[in-house]
Amino acid sequence: MRWIAGLAATLLATAAMAQPVQPIPTVSTPVGDLLASASYIDITNGRITARVTPPDLAKGFYRGTRFDQAGVITSLTLNGREFYGPWFDRTAPDVLDYAYDANGAVVAGPDSAISGPVEEFAPLDFTSTTNSRFIKIGVGILAQPDDKPYDHYRHYQILDGGRRQTRITKSGVTFTQALESAGTGYVYEKTLRLMPGKPQLLIEHRLRNTGTRPIVTTVYDHNFLRLVSGNDGIRVTFPFPVSAATPPDPSLIRLQDKTMTYLRPMATKERMSFPLSGFGAAATDYDVQITDSKSRAGVTITGDQPLTRINIFSIDKVQSVEPYIAIELAPGAEKRWTYTYTFAAPRK
Repeated sequence: MRWIAGLAATLLATAAMAQPVQPIPTVSTPVGDLLASASYIDITNGRITARVTPPDLAKGFYRGTRFDQAGVITSLTLNGREFYGPWFDRTAPDVLDYAYDANGAVVAGPDSAISGPVEEFAPLDFTSTTNSRFIKIGVGILAQPDDKPYDHYRHYQILDGGRRQTRITKSGVTFTQALESAGTGYVYEKTLRLMPGKPQLLIEHRLRNTGTRPIVTTVYDHNFLRLVSGNDGIRVTFPFPVSAATPPDPSLIRLQDKTMTYLRPMATKERMSFPLSGFGAAATDYDVQITDSKSRAGVTITGDQPLTRINIFSIDKVQSVEPYIAIELAPGAEKRWTYTYTFAAPRK
């Protein structure tokens, strides 16, 4: 069927790419400057406190075209324990993904300079045609300047960011983006909600196809988790036996039954990225528990949709489990999905 072919293409478009080879950055900006100038929204339920940055191309924390710009979390604390925050030290506009400067600082490019549980949709309507247009949900209508294939590390010009609205409560915030473009249109709503009396964050989504073409895409959450420096002793548990066609370094990672364990601290500039397999077609397999074996702090992430892919990414400053789901919407159709984050942080 046509939608299966389209889905296969979008899966390839957002699959983990090899990191670009690039020169050492010589000019960059401290991430503290970016945080200081950004607008933000603070929410709390009395147990968790989170800082959320809204979409803002003039002074927002994230101004890239790779990830959904709404609901970026730059801080989330429980019992004094920080779970997120920037994983990079500096930013530079000419960097693709990230690199290291002469002092060993991590320098992120504008499209990877983000933090927290952030999401990336595969592009819609992309063609390798010079001066064409394509769409990324959560970002807008983007310009394709040449005939090169889509590259999510690349920064594209935003032609139209759509109509945006923000609704704020004490314990939550909802972002809405409405966009129309030559047959492809949608209303995308994303809510970050701290549950009353629980150490829990819900990320709720609603996507409605308002155009005349089907929407066929994938979306994954990068989950930039900063639990332990170097990731030593982190244990990741799944509800199914895990395996990898290309296993990671056995001195770093042990895959055993339903767990993945970091056996040592990651070295500076060490990078790990590989897909995991073993999950089935049931939504109950979208259930990931990440725990620091020493402090017992961690987070359990569950989703209400079947998985289509899981990728693992880590450097010494951050650990990421990246679950993918598929989206297929006929004109007029709507889809809702939710991720639930349950945090644990023993009191000091």
